[in-house]
Amino acid sequence: MGRTRWQTLLVVTLVVGALAVVLTVQTSRRGSGMPQVPWLVVAVELLIASVVFAMGWAVRQFLRGKRPDLSPIRAARTAVLAKACGYTGAALAGWYGGQALGHLIDSVPGSGMRAAAAGVAAGGAVVMAVVGLVVEAFCQVPPPQDDEAAARPMAPDPAAG
Repeated sequence: MGRTRWQTLLVVTLVVGALAVVLTVQTSRRGSGMPQVPWLVVAVELLIASVVFAMGWAVRQFLRGKRPDLSPIRAARTAVLAKACGYTGAALAGWYGGQALGHLIDSVPGSGMRAAAAGVAAGGAVVMAVVGLVVEAFCQVPPPQDDEAAARPMAPDPAAG
């Protein structure tokens, strides 16, 4: 599993954001409008980011030898969770950011509060995406050192005969 590139997350954010802008403007012009983003969304995003960061910090301590009791399976699961957190944060940033932009473009009465709530939720989603990238970096296992490779005996080459 390779590390997630920030450019990939940016593309996800932009594509989802473009779709959200179109959907927000279209639903607003038809009279129904998008539902308002609850302020609780930001708290949940930040809670998820905090939990993922705490799990990643434990893996970081494990890799540095300061926490030998951590299971390697838990470390692998944390890396997968970090990747999921990054992609989810990017998608939510696009979704809520697109809604905020859509509300600003299509100025319907009351859209200012909707745009503000969506904008704050987009900020929380960006935090999730960044935490996902950081925790993925925490979970990266360093390559083996050259001293260890030189100390291992080489297997005889069967072709040397």
